[in-house]
Amino acid sequence: MEKLSWLRPAVYGAVCGAAALAIIGFSWGGWVTGAGAQKSAGIERTAAIAAALTPYCLERAKSDPAATEIMAELKAASSYSRSDVVKKAGWATPLGSTEPNSDLAQACQIALGKVAP
Repeated sequence: MEKLSWLRPAVYGAVCGAAALAIIGFSWGGWVTGAGAQKSAGIERTAAIAAALTPYCLERAKSDPAATEIMAELKAASSYSRSDVVKKAGWATPLGSTEPNSDLAQACQIALGKVAP
C-alpha cells in the first residue's frame, strides 16, 4: 500500500486540472457545445438568406403597382409593425414559398427605409 501513496494526489490533480481546463476553455477559450454551435449556425444562416433575398424584396416593392400606398403605410407604421406591413404586401415571400420570411421582412423594411425618400 505504501507504494501507491502517490496515486491519490495524482488523481486529485488530474481531476482538478481537467475541471480547470474545462472552465477556462468554455469561459475564455471560445469553446462551445454542439447545440451552441448549431444555434449560432442557424442564426448566421437565416441572416445570410435574408441578406441574399433583400434585393429580391426591394425589386418586388419597386414593381408593385400599390407601392405608393404601401410605402405610405410603412412610414406611418411603428417600428415594431413595419415588418408586418412588408409581410402583408407579399414582398417578403420568397419564390416557391407560401409564407413570408420574417427575417427577410425585417431586412427589407430596413432597406426600404434607407431607399425611400
